[in-house]
Amino acid sequence: MDLFEKCRRFVRAEELRQAGLYPYFLPISESHTEEVVIHGHRLVMIGSNNYLGLTHHPKVVQASIDAIRTFGSGCTGSRFLNGTLDLHVELESRLARFFRRDACITFSTGFQTNLGVISTLVGKDDVVLCDRENHASIFDGCRLAFGDMKKYRHNDMDDLERQLKACPDRAGKLIVTDGVFSMKGDLCDLPAIVRLAKQYDAKVMVDDAHGVGVLGTNGRGVCEHFDLEDQVDVIVGTFSKSFASLGGFAVASREVIEYVQHTSRALIFSASITPASAAAALAALDVIETEPERRSRLWGHVARMQAGFVELGYDVALSKSAILPIPIGGDIDTFRFWKSLHEAGVFANPVVAPAVPPGEGMIRTSYMATHTEAELDGVLDVFARLGREAGVLRVA
Repeated sequence: MDLFEKCRRFVRAEELRQAGLYPYFLPISESHTEEVVIHGHRLVMIGSNNYLGLTHHPKVVQASIDAIRTFGSGCTGSRFLNGTLDLHVELESRLARFFRRDACITFSTGFQTNLGVISTLVGKDDVVLCDRENHASIFDGCRLAFGDMKKYRHNDMDDLERQLKACPDRAGKLIVTDGVFSMKGDLCDLPAIVRLAKQYDAKVMVDDAHGVGVLGTNGRGVCEHFDLEDQVDVIVGTFSKSFASLGGFAVASREVIEYVQHTSRALIFSASITPASAAAALAALDVIETEPERRSRLWGHVARMQAGFVELGYDVALSKSAILPIPIGGDIDTFRFWKSLHEAGVFANPVVAPAVPPGEGMIRTSYMATHTEAELDGVLDVFARLGREAGVLRVA
């Protein structure tokens, strides 16, 4: 068979274009944190992971500019050889101190962090246990590892225990979970995971991409939220959410980081984080540590929107994060609802299978500390009107 036959058979994108419902790769011509411009059309952004609104923070922007002036636009090499800047070393030292860990290593992207850490730590005689709703980067990291991958039902601790019991006695075991699940906004059952890990001699790794900066008194994420920071062996995260930059990191004991640093192919054979990205992440960390009022403002906005959606008749009760998913139904209905939102000046994200089960399409909304109350009230007004027109509200 012709290798490219599968490409010729792929027609879904073109069908959506022909129907006027294609929602992907929309070019943003202007960004003003909570507002964007697309094809001359201004929209309120409720589809971003910029939870603290730091992409336009003056300190973050200036740090990026200063780094480019000092180091140029890129490092042109890997961390292992010519691509380590003092900015990278400072960022890793600061992150280790922030998370109260021995050491930290940064990667070029958050996706790459999971690939590099999991595939390095899980060897051929080991087992990695993965929540079925974990991020794609976790799944790909597990597939790259030489060990055995076992998937447990989402947040089902009985199923996780069943899988742990079935592991060979001599196998090393790693439980990997998202801290905040990126589609539905629910949290992992970290207390139960930690308890089972102790019982079955397993290690725990939490990908807290959507929790760091948002959850916890000091913004250290879901582990701080549950007061279990010292019970989690590896925390990974990304700079592309609350850190308003690009890249990823892992914090753990010094021996774990040293091993990953010298054996992870994803790290050794990739160019390092650009100077501007490293500087932006450092500046964002400064803000996370010194401006806790941003988290308070964000959670006030989330509470306002959650209460507003529930009052309208939308079911958003499961979310415990800044992500509020709005259930719609079938794929086409979801794309139509997205288009109506877009035309009404609201930017949100349509999510369909395989990211969610078939027939459970939704609009993924997320919020920023920099939103105004007027913007949020306007969003609720749009959802009220469109929800009635589409017939997706549970109450009149």
